[in-house]
Amino acid sequence: MDRARQPVVDREASITWFRKTRDRTAGLFDLLSPDAYYEQPIPLRHPVVFYEGHIPAFSVNTLIKRGLGRPGVDAGLEVLFARGIDPEDQDAADGAAVASWPTRETVRQYAAEADRMIVDAIEHADVERAGHPVLHRGQAVFTLIEHEELHQETLAYMWHRLPPALKRRPGDAEVVVGGAPPAVDRVPVPAGRATLGAERDGIPFGWDNEFPTLTVDVPAFAIDRHNVTNHAFLEFVEAGGYADRRWWTETDWAWREAAGVGHPQFWVREGDAWRWRGMFETVPLPPAWPVWVTQAEAAAYARWQGARLPTEAEFHRAAYGTPDGVERPHPWGDEPPDGTRGHFGFRGWDPVPVGSFPAGASAWGVHDLVGNGWEWTSTVFDGFPGFAPMASYPEY
Repeated sequence: MDRARQPVVDREASITWFRKTRDRTAGLFDLLSPDAYYEQPIPLRHPVVFYEGHIPAFSVNTLIKRGLGRPGVDAGLEVLFARGIDPEDQDAADGAAVASWPTRETVRQYAAEADRMIVDAIEHADVERAGHPVLHRGQAVFTLIEHEELHQETLAYMWHRLPPALKRRPGDAEVVVGGAPPAVDRVPVPAGRATLGAERDGIPFGWDNEFPTLTVDVPAFAIDRHNVTNHAFLEFVEAGGYADRRWWTETDWAWREAAGVGHPQFWVREGDAWRWRGMFETVPLPPAWPVWVTQAEAAAYARWQGARLPTEAEFHRAAYGTPDGVERPHPWGDEPPDGTRGHFGFRGWDPVPVGSFPAGASAWGVHDLVGNGWEWTSTVFDGFPGFAPMASYPEY
């Protein structure tokens, strides 16, 4: 069979993937007490209720309405729950505020009907049409499931902002504090090439900002073997780094001043000691955990150290490059991610000590390049040359 004519969407596998993803989302919402449903953990994001409706509404709007041209479940709710992108500022947030949200029963009834509609469409409908802006190579099916997985990550950090009294701690929520952090060590990475992005027909699915392929020549550089730890960042805090504008750009200093930021978001001062406000409990600040900070804080710390954040290309070179020039699909090689190679898959609700997964190190011996937290670079988020917005999610 002509490769171009082979279906990209495996219907049975996609339904299994969809249901597994929906179950994980349900588990996230089950962590919250009923009193949290209309709480707004982050001021520039919607309240909790929005996201339980937004995820199924996005799926219906994307596949059923935009893709297949069919009516959805409830037009009013599909407008209400359509947009999940953060507003730019508080004025924009206030302008988009909803006076009255639906009841949870209404939202869950809607979600159940939406799920049935999506499964039926994946099983029976013509979800893959060559040349169709939304259904080409089954884009809408992949988009709706991947979109939900993105939101699972954002829900986790939103839930982290809520007080423990509004959450139910699961039985497997273990906090691994660990011991002393590793010594700071920088790894030299020789000059080479880094491949960013992918070709549109080269992989089953990718977000629009991941296309097309861009190959970058990367000069030699050095990078820390481990993530910056709480212990290392504490030195910056205690040295007065937050009060010294030498380490901050003008924009970042203005943000720090306006927000009154004087330490990382989840650090809590109790007497003479710092503690970490975790997902379900507050513990003594774990020195070996990776520090959780904004890009502005990370960049200021790097300047204080006489260093800088890596570029996106340098990060890729450190993560996927090898001495022989071959680029790996994962830092450790070809094997799929598992629990021996990183802190993946909602196995824990807080970080673990850096370097906990030596089997996941890159070819250069750099640890935790994936898993155990997101990574900041100095590269401004933008499309690669040839970027085009995706039709199934043009706002992305």
